[in-house]
Amino acid sequence: MSTLYDLQASQIDGQTVPLSHYKGQVLLIVNTASACGFTPQFAGLEKLHKAYADQGLAVLGFPCNQFGSQDPGSDDEIGAFCQKNYGVSFQMMSKIKVNGAEAHPLYQWLTAEAPGFLGSKAIKWNFTKFLVGRDGHVRKRYAPQDAPEKIAKDIEAALAA
Repeated sequence: MSTLYDLQASQIDGQTVPLSHYKGQVLLIVNTASACGFTPQFAGLEKLHKAYADQGLAVLGFPCNQFGSQDPGSDDEIGAFCQKNYGVSFQMMSKIKVNGAEAHPLYQWLTAEAPGFLGSKAIKWNFTKFLVGRDGHVRKRYAPQDAPEKIAKDIEAALAA
């Protein structure tokens, strides 16, 4: 895998989408969970989506159950939860693994592009965020506690680049 655009992922409805579909857009990629202390960040992610989608931002939520079993539901259950509780209209994807031998190729690529604290490649918890520029390269990695609204300035800069 040489670039983000060589990869593909499944949407929450099961349809496979080549990530080249998002070429030229700014992406905010987030591993999510429905029963986490950070779950209220769905509201902030939705606000970013609504504020910047028309300018070229695509928010992609990837449910993950690897941290404290905080997203055990099926894709259908997760999608319904996100819609009912947070009005999520940004693209939710199928549940994946973000760490270990079975980590989704996208997350293998993201963590290689933007290692975490002290060079760690592992995702530490739910709601780790990656901002990918229009050129398909990771601009920045954010910790779970980084609230979506605090990323707005970086998104604006990426959209302007």
